[in-house]
Amino acid sequence: MQLSVIILNYNVRYFLEQCIRSVQKAIQNLDAEIIVIDNNSPDHSCEMVKTLFPNVILIENKENTGFPKGNNIGVEKANGKYLCILNPDTVVAEDTFEKVLAFAETKSDLGIVGCKLIDGTGNFLPESKRGIPTPWVAVTKIFGLYKISNLFGKYYAQHLSENETGKVEILVGAFMVMKRELYTEIGGFDENCFMYSDDIDLSYMVLQRGKSNYYFHETTVIHYKGESTIRDEKYMKRFQEAMQFFYKKHFKKSLAFDYFMKVGAFSFSLIKKNQKTEIKKEIEEYVIFSKDNLKFNLSKKELYLDDFSQFKNDLSTTTEIIFDANSFLFHDIINFMNLNNAVNLTFKNYIPDSNYLIGSNNSIDRGEILHIKN
Repeated sequence: MQLSVIILNYNVRYFLEQCIRSVQKAIQNLDAEIIVIDNNSPDHSCEMVKTLFPNVILIENKENTGFPKGNNIGVEKANGKYLCILNPDTVVAEDTFEKVLAFAETKSDLGIVGCKLIDGTGNFLPESKRGIPTPWVAVTKIFGLYKISNLFGKYYAQHLSENETGKVEILVGAFMVMKRELYTEIGGFDENCFMYSDDIDLSYMVLQRGKSNYYFHETTVIHYKGESTIRDEKYMKRFQEAMQFFYKKHFKKSLAFDYFMKVGAFSFSLIKKNQKTEIKKEIEEYVIFSKDNLKFNLSKKELYLDDFSQFKNDLSTTTEIIFDANSFLFHDIINFMNLNNAVNLTFKNYIPDSNYLIGSNNSIDRGEILHIKN
């Protein structure tokens, strides 16, 4: 078997459904399997998988075992030469796996392959490619110095542009492709890891084996819940714990890092205190792309188009674009989002078989679901 797609799910039933639908299309020409591990979700995720996707291998954990252990449980059942660790709040293109596997086969030093990730508004997620977060590199990230100059750009591997393939050190756990043999050799994800450090730790352990990790830009995947842009006290605490775990395991404790984190936590608490809540813009118009005769009755102006070339963005209007997932390839939807990300546009996919809209208006929240009433 060529590929095992491992999807660890917790409480995102509708995003999981959309993800599986996209993966099924992407493995049609491959000898592949889909393995879903559910961490005791209360939202009927398991019932959905059993009903809609009977060919998917479903593992029902009786407790929330966390990201590292949940994925390790899934890999134990895998048969593929390659693994893809995939988040449930993602959408892959129809040719994603074929392209990534073809690229992987050309590398004799293959470690992990990651790809270009965008959020639900079509914006590039910089965590798609990263460097080893040494104390100094971590500090440049926390304080946003990477935005000032590429001299501080190691955390987000800014030696490569988002549209350039090449070697990087760290890849994100939302999408990782690697040989199952290598995953097993290094012991998989460290089940003692804190949040934010599990994918860093796995990537670094691969490098320690003399392998190379690659960022591959020639396919794009939507990751709806990207990294939060709000740096509050809770985020700071989790990030500090993650980095301290990583340093303790692979290097030595850094007093300088701890000092800068305390300064950072204090600074961000002040910022948050004075931060104004962003006012969500009300949608003024819907543009629905579909080749079928759909009628949503969404209480605002609705413009129905059957070809992407017909779209002209009126920057003065707050517009939500809806894609009928039965009328268009995910590849083409993703490409449209890539090319048309703008402050006045939001995007949703319509899943006709289950009759709901799904998407996210930014990389902070977990997205939204709107059930369509016939």
